[in-house]
Amino acid sequence: MIPISIAQIARLTGARPDGVSDAGAVVTGPVVIDSREAGQGGLFAALPGERADGHDFAASAVAAGAIAVLATRPVGVPALIVPDVPAALAVLARAVVDRLPDLTVAGITGSAGKTTTKDLAAALISSLGPTVSPRASFNNEIGHPLTVLRVDESTRFLVAELSARGPGHIAALCQIAPPRLGVVLCVGNAHAGEFGSREQVAAAKAELPAALPADGVALLNADDRLVLAMAEQTPARVVTFGRSAGAQVRAADVSLDRLSRPRFVLRTPDGSAPVALRLHGEHNVTNALAAAALAAELGMGIEAIAAGLSVATARSRWRMEVTERADGVIVVNDAYNASPEAVAAALAALGVIAAGGRSYAVLGRMAELGDRSREFHEQAGVVAARTGLTGIIAVGDEAAPILTGARSEPGYAGELLAVPDGQAALSTVAKRLRPGDVVLVKASRAAGLQTVALALAEQEAST
Repeated sequence: MIPISIAQIARLTGARPDGVSDAGAVVTGPVVIDSREAGQGGLFAALPGERADGHDFAASAVAAGAIAVLATRPVGVPALIVPDVPAALAVLARAVVDRLPDLTVAGITGSAGKTTTKDLAAALISSLGPTVSPRASFNNEIGHPLTVLRVDESTRFLVAELSARGPGHIAALCQIAPPRLGVVLCVGNAHAGEFGSREQVAAAKAELPAALPADGVALLNADDRLVLAMAEQTPARVVTFGRSAGAQVRAADVSLDRLSRPRFVLRTPDGSAPVALRLHGEHNVTNALAAAALAAELGMGIEAIAAGLSVATARSRWRMEVTERADGVIVVNDAYNASPEAVAAALAALGVIAAGGRSYAVLGRMAELGDRSREFHEQAGVVAARTGLTGIIAVGDEAAPILTGARSEPGYAGELLAVPDGQAALSTVAKRLRPGDVVLVKASRAAGLQTVALALAEQEAST
């Protein structure tokens, strides 16, 4: 973060100082919401949580070196009192961006693939200059300003991940750090419960290209008609990427190795180069193309982009993490999040890795699908059955329709098992695994099934 005094923060956010003895004290360290991450010269933002209230940890944050606390009430230590802490963080973040005129901001959104694309793009762009990108999936009204507040005078690029749970959310995030480049990956059924339809999801995602300046660049997925239509909604120059022949940045001659790692020829207006991804799943071709298109617009050469993509590894956990155990069992941990499209992509990768051998899928619920939740879970079951799995384990009541969908697939003879929770899922699948089997664990993060995948990765087959 750029140095900024307590008095300046108070003026910018309209905060009322409480217990502040030195208004001239300068915040130079991190802005955090976890008191355990507080450091010398930092600022602690106190937020209410599901299990604890950040205000209760204000004293420990100051003891760890934080200069003050951004809070909604007095906390017994130096504090800046505001009515809305996330709103104050947003104002502070915008003020920081406004002081860095040489900073280039790129935003990435889409129903799936945001985090992977952000990680790939940041890995590429960091070779061009100091780059800040979100940790994990810091992509909402809290995580985004915290990411922005990590930039300083040396930062050249900010790669932001932008999510939405409703109309206007992405537009608001764009106000915090106005992007000059915007990537839209896809429009799917994630958050269908909040939006109601894919068209409404598209309208929300289109807020990113609409927010770009006339001298900016909108990078749009040519393979998704709803994304491609956003070209009519942006004042910026449009660059397309995808598998389609008409895409300006595209992949040709795509193939997959035994662990479903894609190889392809990256084709751009400036030339072509071979890419061998270390990420798993054919769906990551689109994510790589988006990152390549973004890096190219920032001045990176095609050979350097291809080389960078070929050495990039997953920076964020539990997204198509593949572990080969000593006994030959392969565990695919894709339990960070789930949508109908993401489940289908993970199952496709599972099919490639299994290569006709024995395979299992441990599938938990897909969250935020609203009234269509049962329908989407049943569809996932159909896709799972068509993958030819040895067994499908549905975890919890909300995931149970997956088995209904699988039963409806003519000729499917795999084992269908319903279990109440992760512990039961672990026990159920572990005793069935044999050397050489492949098992996928996929669910929304709220299901907590990453612990199942982590435990499986450390076990050995029973037979």
